[in-house]
Amino acid sequence: MTEAVLPPLIQQMLQPEFYDHPVTTPLKLIQTHISYVVLTGDYAYKLKKPLNFGFLNYSSLDRRRFFCLEELRLNQRAASELYLAVLPVVQTGDRTQFGPALPRPGEAEPDADPDQPQDHGDAVEYVVQMRQFPQDALLSTQFEQGKLDESLLLRLAEVVAEFHQQAGTNDTIRSYGDAAQIRQAIDENYEQTAAFIGGPQTQPQFDETKAYTDRFFAEQADLLKQRQAADKIRACHGDLHLGNIALWQDRLFLFDCIEFNRPFRYVDVMFDIAYIVMDLVVQGRQDLATAFVNHYVERTGDWEGLKVLPLYVSRQSYVRGKVMSFMLADPAIDGETKAKVTAQAAPYYTLAWQYAQPQAGRLFLMAGLSGSGKTTTARALAQKLGAVHLRSDAVRKHLAGLPLDQPGPDSLYTPEMSQRTYDRLLSLGTELAAVGYPVILDAKYDRVAMRKAAIAAANAQNLPLTILHCDAPAAVLEQRVAQRVGDIADATVSVLARQTFEPFTDAASSHVQRIDTTAPLDPQLASILSL
Repeated sequence: MTEAVLPPLIQQMLQPEFYDHPVTTPLKLIQTHISYVVLTGDYAYKLKKPLNFGFLNYSSLDRRRFFCLEELRLNQRAASELYLAVLPVVQTGDRTQFGPALPRPGEAEPDADPDQPQDHGDAVEYVVQMRQFPQDALLSTQFEQGKLDESLLLRLAEVVAEFHQQAGTNDTIRSYGDAAQIRQAIDENYEQTAAFIGGPQTQPQFDETKAYTDRFFAEQADLLKQRQAADKIRACHGDLHLGNIALWQDRLFLFDCIEFNRPFRYVDVMFDIAYIVMDLVVQGRQDLATAFVNHYVERTGDWEGLKVLPLYVSRQSYVRGKVMSFMLADPAIDGETKAKVTAQAAPYYTLAWQYAQPQAGRLFLMAGLSGSGKTTTARALAQKLGAVHLRSDAVRKHLAGLPLDQPGPDSLYTPEMSQRTYDRLLSLGTELAAVGYPVILDAKYDRVAMRKAAIAAANAQNLPLTILHCDAPAAVLEQRVAQRVGDIADATVSVLARQTFEPFTDAASSHVQRIDTTAPLDPQLASILSL
């Protein structure tokens, strides 16, 4: 869009003299379908377009004021340093300028109706004032540049986990997790995209994706109720893709959350992380998505949420494809542009379809003493398979209600607590494998009884089982345990000295593959996976 057809206020705001603070010229304008953002150097100013899409309504000045304040309030949760104020734009004679900032909203959800008339005085518009950061701080940009590595995604998993654990919930918020409400939004996506069959998506993709969600809502109503009962429907972000996350001044900010529509924000926590998974997997980085998801659920203890994650990844992918596809209905778009849009949208429909396909689960048991390389091996295997990595150290501390990063007391390692830990580990593992995940149970499994229980559970559910026995010389084990830092495992050298490993029985031996963790892992894992 050229400056000549921009609204007069935007044209004025693109002039340096509009501001009473230093600016960097030329000023820049970013447009989305719902807002204008003027970049001035130190500050960015965001204006909401006077539009009404039904699900989003900024059509009146009252509403734009209300939702500017909501944007400021909600983004204080995970990006308070970025969101500074809501400023009125006031008209005094022939001069237009910013007025004094509005009073900052409280933390509580406002009771006010967005249509409630307000005394605007001389205000003709409202803007959200933000701290400007470089565009290359966006994780989407860093991903495109190949800078988004596993270590940064693990940091992100911890930030998102903390955000979700602090996000509010109550009876009203939980009600948005009703199956009928979730299904209505998903079914609307199919209704709105039938015209794009034969273009960016195929008829089989459409039919099979829809059949998957139909089956899910028919068969998994109890699971959705469990999510509500477990307080996993929360006041989330609602649009947590990589383009709404920034790494700036060595901090991760989750910004631009949904403020205009409660059903888009009152969602399952897995709805939020599904955006990040989608962004990574559609670009072929299942390994990074796996590392992120495994670390997130380890921090939160919400392994059961993985049962609904495929539904939401499919949904987010389908919606991304849908939004892109809407351009195809614009008669002003030329054929070449439509071909590009079709090529861009197609991978998202494909990903939505892929997450709707039935998967065959399987179990892997890690076995070995402390320091034998079980967790390193399990992480490498998980990223190759897109597997769930369940660590006994995390399961044990979640059962006890203890922080993961603090050493556990002796009571955490009694025989009774160890039995509870292995029971929970196996229960989770078989539940997740039953819905199609490859699952890695990362524990010592140094006792015949523990291995026997796992083999029996796998046989009962017809799950393929492989035991990966990690091994290394005693001196290597001791050195690794002594040098271990920044990990949730509590084993020390003195603990290692007391450990023993009961030999594999004949019944277990047929499942065992030995891993020499002093040798390169990739060839050994490739050999095992080819069997």
